[in-house]
Amino acid sequence: MAASVSTDKHSLRAKYLEERDKRLRPDGNEQYLRLAGTSLAHYLADPYMPVVEREPVTDHVTVALIGGGFAGLITGARLKEAGIDDVRIIEKAGDFGGTWYWNRYPGAQCDTASFVYMPLLEETGHVPTEKYAHGPEILEHSQRIGKQFHLYDNALFHTEVKDLKWDSERSVWIVRTDRGDAFTAQYLTMGTGPLHVPKLPGLDGIDDFKGHSFHTSRWDYGYTGGDPSGTLMEKLADKRVGLIGTGATAVQCVPHLAKACGELFVFQRTPSSVDVRGNRPTDMAWFENEVLEPGWQQKWLDNFAANQTMQRVSEDLVQDGWTELAGRVRSRIRGLPFWKMTPKNMLAAFEDLDDEKMSEIRARADETVSDAETAENLKAWYRQLCKRPCFHDEYLQAFNEPGTTLVHTNGKGVERITQNGIVANGQEYPLDCIIYASGFEVGTDITGRNGFELTGRDGLKLSDAWADGMKTMHGIHTHGFPNLFILGGFQGGALISNVPHNFVEAGRTIAMMVRHAIDNGHKEIEVTQKAQDGWIKLLRRGRGNLIGALSDCTPGYYNNEGQPAGTGSELQVGYPKGPVKFFKFLKQWRESGRFKGIAFR
Repeated sequence: MAASVSTDKHSLRAKYLEERDKRLRPDGNEQYLRLAGTSLAHYLADPYMPVVEREPVTDHVTVALIGGGFAGLITGARLKEAGIDDVRIIEKAGDFGGTWYWNRYPGAQCDTASFVYMPLLEETGHVPTEKYAHGPEILEHSQRIGKQFHLYDNALFHTEVKDLKWDSERSVWIVRTDRGDAFTAQYLTMGTGPLHVPKLPGLDGIDDFKGHSFHTSRWDYGYTGGDPSGTLMEKLADKRVGLIGTGATAVQCVPHLAKACGELFVFQRTPSSVDVRGNRPTDMAWFENEVLEPGWQQKWLDNFAANQTMQRVSEDLVQDGWTELAGRVRSRIRGLPFWKMTPKNMLAAFEDLDDEKMSEIRARADETVSDAETAENLKAWYRQLCKRPCFHDEYLQAFNEPGTTLVHTNGKGVERITQNGIVANGQEYPLDCIIYASGFEVGTDITGRNGFELTGRDGLKLSDAWADGMKTMHGIHTHGFPNLFILGGFQGGALISNVPHNFVEAGRTIAMMVRHAIDNGHKEIEVTQKAQDGWIKLLRRGRGNLIGALSDCTPGYYNNEGQPAGTGSELQVGYPKGPVKFFKFLKQWRESGRFKGIAFR
């Protein structure tokens, strides 16, 4: 029996590596097309709201927040709660919402449960209508936050930052934008996030297509009909539509396209793992009787983080796909005799359960999809956390629709675009419309992705300061850049299963520090070189190279498209003891009032 299991595991690992190798490309992130400056730059335009003309702004604010998504909204709200009213959000979109402003494709939903994903629920009094809220509700909630905390009052929309420079004489940041603005801010926060610059596959002939085309983050309802709420896209009834990409976006929009299109062709290089979502409406009686109490959302945030990272907890409040796998692993490890609880045996338990889970997900394709060949081609041959796990109850079923065809390219991807359509597997597919579900820039450098440079003390540029890797303390402060706060997750909690939780803790910290500086007459806040060096040393000693740990995974943005990681990539990690311990550490650090490692001047 043991020999059989060993052989099966060996075969499975070999299959995973075989599938990975099919998809490895020497060009890595260079395989994608950056839209700015190309003939397809019009894909970047805002199709949802018109640009309102205004005069350039040349005033001064206490805090400027770059980015109007969750990071900026949460931090702006915390600053307002701290009595700092003079804040301004600069946002390139026409309203708040970040990725939820741009992603209005049909079926858009959060993949993490609404009760922990949607921030400031308790503060706003909003109760999500579903376990996994749809895009329109999340966008509306973003707007609700903006209104309740008066963040609209001083905001600049349809405005892109072009230059940020520290003025040492005045202890302010000079902010310049593409609208002619040149104002100053004493404090600056960076909440641009990784999912805001759409990318396209760098395919030959992409400029040649004579039909209609668009990116999923700029959905053209004028062409398709329908709306973000999921109304049938009636204008596609006589159209042949091709969709390139089978990641999280495609998983959500394919069911709607399958019902609407005359014919739908889904071009797949790598299948997503698609587990059960189990979405359901919120039972308000349950919420009011079982959940609603002061501090309920923080309790849920902490519980989800603890469950998902396999901490010792007595209950699972969220009960989703993220916590289910972690619960299995925790139970298996606890079942080991004490003398077998070694790192090697615990890792083996995790791998065994991952194998079981992925086998279940692959079996689900066989159980759900009528055509055996299509079902086989929809199976994901990699470990679950190699790529962003997906959860959906209608995606696999969509391939049972008579007009829907999966074009599986066996890891090669689409070959080229022609005037008439798409060529894959040596066959041309004539199309009326091409929809690109090709995602956003993630692995590109932050300066290029954001479109601006930061120049700190003594002319130091952030791109130079981070030339050999990101360097911060807590993922928030970086030496040489006074009064700058970074909102992300790396080098801090790095909780990728629920990114907004990182912003919740960072936002509280930033608001408390700015309040402290104002109350004590300080003009500058800056991490010391010693403190930053100590934090980086801690990270290097801790979890190692995150990208390297994923090197045997199928290519994707989690592992730099399967390419060797660049210099400093070992620093793309979180606190060595994990997010739960980091959030607790950060809370104690800020509430102590000492702000160890920070110089106030």
